[in-house]
Amino acid sequence: MLSQNDLLQAVPHAFTTTDLPYGEKTTGKVRDTYTQDNQRILITTDRVSAFDRVLGAIPFKGQVLNQLSAWWFKQTRDIVANHVIATPDPNVTIAHDADTLPVEIIVRGYITGVTSTSLWTLYNAGDRTPYGIPLPDGLQKNDPLPTPIITPTTKATGGAHDERLTRDEILESGLVAPDLYEQVEAAALAIFARGQEVANKAGLILVDTKYEFGLINGELALIDEVHTPDSSRYWILDTYQPGSTTEPKN
Repeated sequence: MLSQNDLLQAVPHAFTTTDLPYGEKTTGKVRDTYTQDNQRILITTDRVSAFDRVLGAIPFKGQVLNQLSAWWFKQTRDIVANHVIATPDPNVTIAHDADTLPVEIIVRGYITGVTSTSLWTLYNAGDRTPYGIPLPDGLQKNDPLPTPIITPTTKATGGAHDERLTRDEILESGLVAPDLYEQVEAAALAIFARGQEVANKAGLILVDTKYEFGLINGELALIDEVHTPDSSRYWILDTYQPGSTTEPKN
């Protein structure tokens, strides 16, 4: 059996999940994770459902996601210098140990969606301050928001997700310290703005996205993919259409 050091030194070479004897295995939606001594090696898979909806059943979509996230982090590392995931190979990533913040940050540039917690559902039901954020009257479904807004949720655990939270609830409950949460919000909005610029140049609209943050040695870090189809929603700029549908995806 390869040792931990052997595996870390061998990262530039591709592994397959069935051949990697590395500690405890956890199977996820996007990757298989092998954990030992607080060090994780993540193996990309093709179990990425968002790619099926956006790009169809393309081969090697796990590798595509892996490399997209690595590319996006390079474009935004002047905003957040630390990323928990290192990507030296299309098939393998190393995830460093980090203290995960208990909230996920959703940044939205458009009022859309059909779920019970989506902006459009709440707004259409008469809520003009969804997530505690005042919105003007007269918005229509899929309209751009006056400015991008943050709608935080609890960190997904045990299938729970999309709990409605407000900034005040996060601070009052002590989920995240006020000064750290200010840093998180500023970083999320800056990364989203960078994403909008790049998407626009590619003929796309970055509609909304999810960021997960944590701390590495007390410093803010991104701890998940950045602007991939598994974490972000894109529309085609000229038509507002995701592919061949007749209206933006909800």
